[in-house]
Amino acid sequence: MRILLFSMDLKEDAKPIYIGLAQTLSDSDGLEVFQYSLTPDSSIVSGLPQISSKTELTENKIDMILCAGGDGTMLRAALFSGDSGIPLLGINLGRLGFLAVIEKESINQLVHALREGNYTLEQRVTLKMKSDPDVFESGAFALNDFTIFKRDNSSMIRVHVMLNGEFLNTYWADGVILATPTGSTGYSLSCGGPIVFPQSGNFVLTPIAPHNLNVRPIVISDDSILEFNVEGRTDNFLCTLDSRYGLITNDHRITMSKNHFPVQLINIEGFTFLKTLRNKLMWGLDQRN
Repeated sequence: MRILLFSMDLKEDAKPIYIGLAQTLSDSDGLEVFQYSLTPDSSIVSGLPQISSKTELTENKIDMILCAGGDGTMLRAALFSGDSGIPLLGINLGRLGFLAVIEKESINQLVHALREGNYTLEQRVTLKMKSDPDVFESGAFALNDFTIFKRDNSSMIRVHVMLNGEFLNTYWADGVILATPTGSTGYSLSCGGPIVFPQSGNFVLTPIAPHNLNVRPIVISDDSILEFNVEGRTDNFLCTLDSRYGLITNDHRITMSKNHFPVQLINIEGFTFLKTLRNKLMWGLDQRN
């Protein structure tokens, strides 16, 4: 099995964990380890073969990508692998981590599971963005969410939204979020959106600080097609796909829909979505219990 170790700007205290992970994997029978590096000088572990492009990813027939870092690292890896179908697994060297669910204390358990084949694959839906004019030259998809929001200290904006060709609403707000089930535990959750289970077949549309208090997040089918147009007192606004952002104007017409390819995540036995929710959100830890 060929494994790519993927990381982005690791902190100094995380590098020994990454190096130890690479060593543990390399010492395991049947596992061949590569590392993601943009340049030879940026490699963390000397002696490991390097991969720096999607072409090299497929040429080397990588079987899975282990992401060492946090959820942001997972999102970058999803963008890097694109529609290759190579499954991802996150090792949390950051803070909260809903995508990077394996903690550093469980690395030996992880390596054993990979070596023995004790894991399953789960498909996570992604969002596809079409815009006129273009905003992102390539990789116009998102695993977590798509957002439109105002810039800096400008006044609130008006986001006009069409749902399957019918007018849905004009959101007077700081912005809106369209989240996948994967992204429902991210920015959308912090703005009052619901937690949506990965295989529910839904998207969540969540307003950011809406002016009208009767406007609430809504859950829609992931077969829906949404169109966005924004107006405001400034000339441009921010638009994001996961960790990437670009500028849009009121001339942009943006269409969001379910992408033609999912991202595959690796599930290790004992690390379920429900367990992650309980642990990360500290459910049941109320002192009164």
